[in-house]
Amino acid sequence: RDACRWCRSGAVVGWKQGLMTLQPAPQRISILGATGSIGLNTLDLIGRTPERFTVEAVTANSNAEALADLARRHGARHAVVADPDAYKDLKAALAGSGIEAAGGPDALIEAAVRPAFGNCSALFCAVRNIFTLAAAQRGTTILLANKECLVSAGRLFMETARVSGATILPVDSEHSAIFQALDPAQKDGIDHVTLTASGGPFRTWSRERLAEARPEEAVRHPNWAMGAKVSIDSATLMNKGLELIEAHHLFALEPDRLRVLVHPESIVHGFVAYRDGSVVAQLAEPDMRTPIAYSLAWPERISAPTPRLDLAEMGKLTFERPDLDRFPALGLAIQAMKAGQGAATVLNAANEIAVKFYLQGRIRFPDIAQIVENVLEKQSHEGGSEPNSFADALALDRWSRDVARSSIPELLERTG
Repeated sequence: RDACRWCRSGAVVGWKQGLMTLQPAPQRISILGATGSIGLNTLDLIGRTPERFTVEAVTANSNAEALADLARRHGARHAVVADPDAYKDLKAALAGSGIEAAGGPDALIEAAVRPAFGNCSALFCAVRNIFTLAAAQRGTTILLANKECLVSAGRLFMETARVSGATILPVDSEHSAIFQALDPAQKDGIDHVTLTASGGPFRTWSRERLAEARPEEAVRHPNWAMGAKVSIDSATLMNKGLELIEAHHLFALEPDRLRVLVHPESIVHGFVAYRDGSVVAQLAEPDMRTPIAYSLAWPERISAPTPRLDLAEMGKLTFERPDLDRFPALGLAIQAMKAGQGAATVLNAANEIAVKFYLQGRIRFPDIAQIVENVLEKQSHEGGSEPNSFADALALDRWSRDVARSSIPELLERTG
């Protein structure tokens, strides 16, 4: 007579009268970008809690060997490489394992919409929005580490999630901090929200020294282990600008209520200041497994093998305002967030091209922000408008990349 109740994964967990108790089935997780740092940390946590989580699908760009190893080790049902040319290697590496192998963009979309409790989206680059979008359209829970989709098409993405009923859980340490500190019932009582920035490897460098900064110096982040692109963005402070735009969409906060403080220790990841003078902050050692664990288990918490914070041992925490003169990229991002009209899409695309050229040694460190500013100015002069569809956003993204590439020869000629 008694109906059973179901957990989020659909497993029977007990009878109302308490006559029988069964363990809930593990929640199935798909990881888009499994071979990157976020994906690897997520798999590490899943591997430590097999009673709670199991891997549905894993994807990577082209590293078939590494993806196959992860799929086998974590018992994934499905593995996908974005590069169709890598499919043959993936299939061979998974032969006899029982794990489905696939390759190409359509296969990535299929992986994103496979039945699962959550998708951990750790893909970077705005042109891959469609894979996270597919998950949002299905109404799944998305553990979002890909800030670019919110920067390039934040209004459209959040509206898609709202209509489908998708749940967006932030994985970035700063947005996870705000998510934990922000009381939804007190939204009107918020004075402002602050994201913290480490300041990167060049925090104390002069303008003259920054002009000579080499890529191998820029990727040496003092606190976090990140990929080259994110490390360069941290060095320019563009990363913090992108995160402000992401927070603007994630938490539906006006630009004027979003701020940045440089915090070299990277212990306070973000805080919410309320109108009564209260400030609620989230603190933790700089380890991405902390925010990933929070998103995986939300609204509960699970153990994570992360260093425990000892404030007495640390002794002090320091803060300073960002220097927009030495790091103009952050100022450009703030301007783009306030301007709207597709400026954030342009900002992200132009920055990706500029960072690529800097990593190749073709431009100087200050040229990154200069190229972004040039493309933003061109879009403004031509009468920019807010994308009304994802197709519009992708078209604006392509236009911005083309303009950024074409501006580089002119920039090199001007600077000698």
